[in-house]
Parts: sequence; structure tokens; C-alpha cells
Amino acid sequence: MMEFNSLSGNALSMQKPIGSGFTGASTADDVIKGIDLTNKIAIVTGGYSGLGLETVRVLHAAGARVVVPTRDLSKAENALKNLEGVEIEMMDLMNPASIDSFAEKFLASGRPLHILVNSAGIMACPLARDARGYESQFATNHLGHFQLVARLWPALCRAKGARVVSVSSWGHHYSPIVFEDPNFEHRDYDRWMAYGQSKTANILFALSLDKLGREEGIRAFSLHPGSILNTGLGKHLSDEELRNAGVIDELRNPILDPARNLKTVEQGAATSVWCATSPQLNDMGGVYCENGDIAPLVAEGDMSSWNLGDSTRHTGVMFYAVDTEQADRLWKLSEKLIGVTIK
Repeated sequence: MMEFNSLSGNALSMQKPIGSGFTGASTADDVIKGIDLTNKIAIVTGGYSGLGLETVRVLHAAGARVVVPTRDLSKAENALKNLEGVEIEMMDLMNPASIDSFAEKFLASGRPLHILVNSAGIMACPLARDARGYESQFATNHLGHFQLVARLWPALCRAKGARVVSVSSWGHHYSPIVFEDPNFEHRDYDRWMAYGQSKTANILFALSLDKLGREEGIRAFSLHPGSILNTGLGKHLSDEELRNAGVIDELRNPILDPARNLKTVEQGAATSVWCATSPQLNDMGGVYCENGDIAPLVAEGDMSSWNLGDSTRHTGVMFYAVDTEQADRLWKLSEKLIGVTIK
């Protein structure tokens, strides 16, 4: 049985709802109402489809200058053609050299980076590995974004007040970090455990990043957006899996019920935008959020065997995902795996 005994008093005190006034039905337009982002610079990974695209649209409408890195230039250009001024640059989170190239070009512009939303991700895919041999979900969802933040660190510091937002998932309930074998080299591959591990990594990363960046005015957050169809994330799921999870009906129509985290894209992007921009989070950070508010902590003794449909019935963050010792351990592992340090 794994033990997680290092939840700091600060982590425990911060990880509880603040009564933001928003709910699962709130949209990204709702949470950004009245916020002016003129002269702010934002980067949104995955910003040309699904939740990332809606995040870009809303930040852009509020006045931000938005940069979208992409591995598919024509797809991004088509998706963003109606958002005048949005910049598109090449980058592939599975390709370390392309991450460095993207960051170097942005740093050369001399601009600060006020908002970084790490929205790109893959889910429950067949076993694949990047050029370094790292499991693809861990490499894409966590390590690629870790490297991106490391390379963009000078621009984040230059902002004198920046936010880094990691789009995690309720799926972190499926697995803590398995430090003995994070890349499934010595155990059978399970696509849901791999996904869960990568999403736990997003939360732990935000916890450590916030601690490191606080003195530089950099605050970090993680979140669960909800269960949203038609984003491309679930392309590896069968109709049977989706029906069993309660997210589509017998005619393959999406079931929408924000009270159970079954959301539209507009509702799904709300918590990302709230974390990136809301003054309600000033002087806060390192927390995991859901439904436009800070999420509660799941009871420490609950290590249930979670199923795909449980995300429509349960909320909250697992205790192992906000454990400071696990966060420190992941940080050191990530630096070792990618050969990059932050700060």
C-alpha cells in the first residue's frame, strides 16, 4: 500500500472551494466577463481544437495577443482563420528539438509571457513511444509541457505576474505516479493507468511550479475541465465505452448535464480561463480546480478502483496528486528524463 504522508498544512488549507459563484454550467465567456487582457501575451498549446480553441477565442476576445503552437500548420490555420492576430508557430510536444525551437523564437522576440495554458493532450491511446523511448501519454501530457515551461521561464519571469495553467483531468484518479516504472518498460501497458499517471503529473507539476515561481510572480494551477465530446481527445474510445460511461445515448448523441460534469466545449473551457485570468485567484496557486472553483480533497483513505463513468458521479482531487513529497520527486525525475532544469 502506497503511503502519502507529506501533505503540507498550506496545501491542505488551500485545496478547498472558495465559493467563486461559478458552476459546471458556467461558460468561458461567463468567467472572463469584465476582465481586460489588453497588452497581455498568452500561449495556448492545443489551441486549434476543442477546449484549447475555445480558450484561445475567449482570451483573444478579451484583448490578449495569443500564440498557438501546432504540429499541424494547415489544420491550425483553418481553425484560427477568423481570429485576427492570433500567431501560429510549429511545435510538437513529442519532439524535444521542436519545443526548444519554438521557445527560442518566442524568447528572441523579447516579449513577456503573462499566460501559458498547457491544454494539449492525448488520452487512452495504444502504446507508443517518443524518440527517447518514453511512453507517449507521459511524454506528451507532462514531459513536453515541463520542457516548454523550462524553456519559456525567462519570458514568464519578465511578465512580473504570470499564470501557468495545466489542463489535467478527473482521470488522475486512475493512477498515481509509478516512479519505479513511469514508462511501462517493466509492466504491462494499461492505457487508462498511463493516462491517469500523466494527469496526476499535471497536478503535481503545478504544485511544484507554483512553489518555485512564487517569488518571480509566477503562479500555477491545474484543473479538470469536465467530460466533453467532440474535442478529438476521445478518438481512441469505442461507442460502447462512451455509452457505458454515460456520455452518449443509444443514438450516439452527447448527453449534456453540467451538474454531472457532462459539458459543452464552452462550459469545458471555463475553468481553464478562470484559472488563467480570474482576480479571485490573486495571491493563490498550486491548487487543482473544477467547475470554476477550487476542488475539494478526496478523503485520504479512498483508493477505490475508479471506472470511466465515475467522473460523472464524483468530484475532487486525490490526495496523492497534492502530496508535496510526490511533487518534489516527480520534479527531479522530469529534470532527469528531459535533461532540462527550471531556474
